[in-house]
Amino acid sequence: MPAAVAAYYGRGDLLARLEAALREDGVDPAAPPLEALVAYDQFHGRGIEATEELAARLPVAPRDHLLDIGCGLGGPARVFARRFGCRVSGIDLTAAFCALARELNRRTGLDARVEIHEDDALATPFADASFDGAYSMNVSMNIADKAALYRELHRVLRPGAWLVLSELARGTGAEPEYPLPWAATPATSFLSTPEDTRRGLEAAGFEVEECLDHTAKNEAYAAKARATLKAGGQHPHRAIPLVHGDNARTVMTNSARGVSEGRLIPIEIFARKRS
Repeated sequence: MPAAVAAYYGRGDLLARLEAALREDGVDPAAPPLEALVAYDQFHGRGIEATEELAARLPVAPRDHLLDIGCGLGGPARVFARRFGCRVSGIDLTAAFCALARELNRRTGLDARVEIHEDDALATPFADASFDGAYSMNVSMNIADKAALYRELHRVLRPGAWLVLSELARGTGAEPEYPLPWAATPATSFLSTPEDTRRGLEAAGFEVEECLDHTAKNEAYAAKARATLKAGGQHPHRAIPLVHGDNARTVMTNSARGVSEGRLIPIEIFARKRS
């Protein structure tokens, strides 16, 4: 199953495609400023808008060490490392994502603070109580064994550490239409309800402090993106076209329809490991 998940994301030469896109934007791909990358390296719902909202809420100090579960292209990790001056360790199954993330860390001068591990989030290479906080952004939909994920996160977090999960939860009605940004078919898509997610975290030893439904924010973001395109501008969130190429329009349409019909619920859960 991990190989099937990684294969869906790791198609084509991501670096060459990104470099071509940056050149079209008038950006030197050899030394891109972080601000030029955020349209492409934030591979999750609402892109940099969601990352910046999350960063504004996080209690991070420069001495902290954070874990990014399913770090993808490394966009959020770089944003947090620069904003807070902290260290971030990212972990992802997809070799192509990890390779590009490491290269972008180097080109942005953040490779001393952001490290990338190609590994499984259910069995990470980290010692017990290694991290002051952890987050994932649109990752757990690919993970069938949610209980194992929550146990592993509990193991590697220090007592009292925070955890944020931003994900698409199962809504009501029929399955969403596929393909979606995270899965070509239901075979690699594992959606939990918000209630099941809360129960799973609590069973693993976390205290859930807040569970937010971001449906309205997602729909407002989509409306702004459509208005920008209609006015002749570029879509503010170009990570999905970068990763999925010609299939991007279909996966984005299916995801937006799933949210608007209530089949998918974009949620963000704030939790803390019990001391």
